[in-house]
Amino acid sequence: MYDTHMTAPILVTGASGNVGSAVLRRLVDAGVPVRAGSLNRVDLPGAEYARLDFTDPATWTAYDGVEVMFLLRPPHLSKPDTQMAPSLDAARAAGVRHVVFLSLQGADRNRVVPHAKLEAWLRGSGVAWTFLRPSFFMQNLTTTHRSDIRDRDEILLPAGRGATAFVDVEDIADVAAVTLLDPAAHEGRAWTPTGPEALTYGEVAARLTEVLGRPIRYRAASLPRYALHARAELGMPWAMVGVTSAIFSVARFGRAGGLTDDARTVTGRAPRGFTEFARREAHAWARPGEAAES
Repeated sequence: MYDTHMTAPILVTGASGNVGSAVLRRLVDAGVPVRAGSLNRVDLPGAEYARLDFTDPATWTAYDGVEVMFLLRPPHLSKPDTQMAPSLDAARAAGVRHVVFLSLQGADRNRVVPHAKLEAWLRGSGVAWTFLRPSFFMQNLTTTHRSDIRDRDEILLPAGRGATAFVDVEDIADVAAVTLLDPAAHEGRAWTPTGPEALTYGEVAARLTEVLGRPIRYRAASLPRYALHARAELGMPWAMVGVTSAIFSVARFGRAGGLTDDARTVTGRAPRGFTEFARREAHAWARPGEAAES
């Protein structure tokens, strides 16, 4: 069990992002030493900041003194074999002994996604590992697809009529914190936290319509149509377009709706549902002067 009296900090990579910042807050609240590793500065009382760029060896001193690490792949690094592995080698050499990796639901079956390559690297690294393979983040609708919903009243994706087992990032962070605080208990485990229900994007649009008080529609796009839209309207780099296209294809083929009870198993608490999330985050899709239901 991780000794909370030890002076070795837990390193949280991607600490300025949605998941990383939530994990960081939980570890600070737990009172353990924690280091925020990120390209962008993180100022959170109780956490030290270390600039970390997986492609810049000058920043790999962020690993010094670290034994347990939360690993998050930056979306723009689509070639982990060359863009991340050297940095992870440095982490291992610096003394990192356990990595909790934020992977992706189905990464063990979808070899196209970069997460699968990182899982393979970790399995062969000699470092203890725990994989978190969450389903599709609810928060992607408040970040990546926010402008579609807020400005165009639509969700345009190549997911067909397939259902997706959405999960709240808050639940992912809860699971991550538990594994980081007691890594030995989760060594060699792959957890797949999901929400309590699988929804099609048509059903998601209906829930948003109810919460926001205006019609939101789902447009099932082809892969080429989505790719052009994601690049031109959502501003995604092509590498991210490719990864997200692969993820939505899993949903289109009916393979993204699998539910688990892993969030409850690890944390002892039921995961949050989509409607609860939508009401909590309704302000993200509200237009100026518009009051969303709460």
